Amino acid sequence: MKKFLKNFLFSTMIITTFCVTVSCSGRQNKNVNNSMTDNNEHEKTIKEDNLSGHLTMAGSTSMEKLANIMAEAFMEKYPNVTVSTEFIGSSAGIEQVIAGTVDIGNASRNLKESEKEAGAVENIVAIDGIAIIVDKENTVNDLTKDQIIGIFTGKIKNWSELGGKDQPIVVIGRESGSGTRGAFEEILGIEDQCKYANEINSTGGVMAKVVTTPGAIGYVSIDILDDTVNAVKIEGIDATADNIAKGKYILSRPFVMATAGEISKQNEIVRTFFEFLTSEEGKRLIESIGLIPAE
Repeated sequence: MKKFLKNFLFSTMIITTFCVTVSCSGRQNKNVNNSMTDNNEHEKTIKEDNLSGHLTMAGSTSMEKLANIMAEAFMEKYPNVTVSTEFIGSSAGIEQVIAGTVDIGNASRNLKESEKEAGAVENIVAIDGIAIIVDKENTVNDLTKDQIIGIFTGKIKNWSELGGKDQPIVVIGRESGSGTRGAFEEILGIEDQCKYANEINSTGGVMAKVVTTPGAIGYVSIDILDDTVNAVKIEGIDATADNIAKGKYILSRPFVMATAGEISKQNEIVRTFFEFLTSEEGKRLIESIGLIPAE
């Protein structure tokens, strides 16, 4: 009996010790995990509070909405950072980033080989569509690719040739050096062949000119479309982000935020800005203005 009692007490002590150890270990692991989470949040807060300085970007007028929404959100997240934006056209923006006068050059087209050779790195951040727009009174709402080419090269001169009113077609385009113009003409294979009645130096300017000019037609980024103009279908396909994502809409192009060298070689503010762009929050902001986040 004494031997049995001794063995029983010994077994009980082992079980109790094991349970206490496991319990403590569980609490310790939980505490470690909580501590790691707290530390990560603390480090995140420190970075948001401590990151300070200035970020500059310049370039495409078509990217104004994207640049501004990202700049505002980034400055809200990092209150000690200021972001300045300038909208001077794609080519001018790339020239400035190559020259080192800005951190980021915005281009609404792919970079040229000459720009890459000069040190600019193409960072595609979103995909945009180019909408064909006409004034609100125009009854033509669908065009084929060949008809668009005919209009912009001056071979089709009157809306009556397309089933519309007997009215001259007024072709509105962007200035030389515009990323939108470059992408539009390249996609349609009509570089240096367009016959523009007016060449406008901003996306908003094209919109305004089409609104106030009877018989006008032009092209703009889909993210600035509003009800002051009619966006024409191409081959029966609407200019929407969904159709662009599915590859149905032919007039699409990249939005590029170019840097002088790889992103990894940039200063901390620029690196953090690109991290923000590709975060879930950044992607939601891109989608909120009708663009498609780059993969």
